[in-house]
Amino acid sequence: MGVVNCTPDSFFAGSRSQSQRQAVEQGLNMLNEGADLLDIGGQSSRPGAEEVGAEQEWKRVEGAVKGILDAHPEALLSIDTFHHEVAGRALEAGAFMINDIYAGTRDHHMVQTVAQAQAPYAIMHMQGTPATMQHAPQYQNITAEIQQWLIKRIAEVRAAGVQSMVADVGFGFGKTKAHNYQLLRELESFSALEVPIMVGVSRKSMIYKHLACGPEDALNGTTALHAWALDRGAHILRVHDVPEAVETISLHRALRG
Repeated sequence: MGVVNCTPDSFFAGSRSQSQRQAVEQGLNMLNEGADLLDIGGQSSRPGAEEVGAEQEWKRVEGAVKGILDAHPEALLSIDTFHHEVAGRALEAGAFMINDIYAGTRDHHMVQTVAQAQAPYAIMHMQGTPATMQHAPQYQNITAEIQQWLIKRIAEVRAAGVQSMVADVGFGFGKTKAHNYQLLRELESFSALEVPIMVGVSRKSMIYKHLACGPEDALNGTTALHAWALDRGAHILRVHDVPEAVETISLHRALRG
């Protein structure tokens, strides 16, 4: 899953699109590089990020959605949003999936919108909100607690009519570095959810802070964590750098035989 950021303030400056035309070009390049699907977002969810409303978010992503689909009608587009208005418009415009960091708990119309469209729905665990999530997050046993939360939420969303789901443990969303690495070590336990597991560690602080660098120098560390995530059962890698992720997947398949 290639990340297309239609935002001015995402944590990795190299992923920001300064115009809708640039976002379209970025998305098409990622598809040419081997991305299976694209995740288009108009709202930064980095720690401390300022929220924008649904109208502003849709203005940011509308051109990218339509431009990519005009050029590549069969492209699979995921929309990274927690606003049901944005989700509904994007699905009507031809988007394939909704990726919601709040798992439908922020906007209570979201699950109904996804269910009515019969679209896949990716849900993520987050402790707090982007504005507060890194203020001393705490768990007794992070893997068990997130697993139970996802089991419960998946059941609730399915009961509301959504049939196809993806789960994201939420690396970096209300977790310390130690929490993140425990989740990665124990990622295989989330196979009990019986849905595809999406991993988003690309260029995050769990990598660059440990390596004493910045996001722009975290590609090698990202590739290492992607390999470990695949070996522990990840089904989808959400990435800023498609060619390197494609190579990692290819080599992992060769290793697995």
